[in-house]
Formats: sequence, C-alpha cells, structure tokens
Amino acid sequence: MTDELHIRSLNDADPEIIAEAFRSIGWNKPAALFRRYFEEQASGTRSCWIANLEIAFAGYVTVNWKPAYPLFAEKGIPEIQDLNVLLSFRKRGVGSALLDCAEAQIALVSDVAGIGVGLHPGYNAAQKLYGKRGYIPDGHGITYKDRYLREGEQVILDDHLQLHLLKRLRS
Repeated sequence: MTDELHIRSLNDADPEIIAEAFRSIGWNKPAALFRRYFEEQASGTRSCWIANLEIAFAGYVTVNWKPAYPLFAEKGIPEIQDLNVLLSFRKRGVGSALLDCAEAQIALVSDVAGIGVGLHPGYNAAQKLYGKRGYIPDGHGITYKDRYLREGEQVILDDHLQLHLLKRLRS
C-alpha cells in the first residue's frame, strides 16, 4: 500500500510540529520561523504549503511574493524559497509535489518562477532537482545574502551563497 500525499496551506497549529520534526533530525528550524511564515501568509507576502504523507509531516515549501533578490524584485518574479523535505521522506515525490503546488500558484500571476539554490554540498540534491524541472541560471552570477558578488571577492560557503534560477511557466 502506498502512502497518500496531502498538501495544504500552513496553519497556526503547525509551527511547533514542524520545528519538532526538524529538531528530531538535528536541523535548526525553530517554531518562530514558521510563526513568521504564518504571519507573512496572512499579510499576503508569502505562501507556505505543508506536505503530509498520511498523517506524518514530510516537508514544506514557501513562495515569497515580494523577494529581496534584486532581479526578482525588479521584475516582480515570485521566488520559491525554503523547500525542505525530511530525510526519511526523500525520493518519494514529496519535493516535486511541493514544487508543483508552488509553481501552479505562481502561474496564476506570473509567467516565470524564480528560485535560489545554495552552492555548498548540502544543496546537491536540490541543484539536480531544479535542473531536471527546467530551472536555468538567470545569468546574473552568484549572490551572498541577495547581494551580487564581484570577481575576486571572497565569501563564506554557507546557506547564503546562492545561484538564482528561472523557469518559464507559461509561454
């Protein structure tokens, strides 16, 4: 029997449940982050979707409707952010289903979706997934904390070092 995947919007009961799920695998995703996402969702600046396999929390994704990344902000391109799937639920279609949901919502208002991907090895699976889904580099190089880097500049290889990608959703 296969598990049934359910995707729904973040609700106010979710932050502690999500934080505990990540805490149990040693990841720092505090409840305050998800409370902020819920507030931003209520204000219309972010949407957040939760994936459950049967009743177990499996992952989430957000769309930032007002991203800070300069190119996306200038062009009004919504940015998919913070896609996370618990390790035990990977390779089961959860990440793809969450991206399908985010892309479908973006397509209601934009021809293009944006996404930033980290460059350190912890993002290897995401880099491959985004390429398979048709995301291509935006041609503006890499950023650190949403600031374009200059040739020769040195930065720390952490979650803030990113390459931003675009995907055409509608022709």
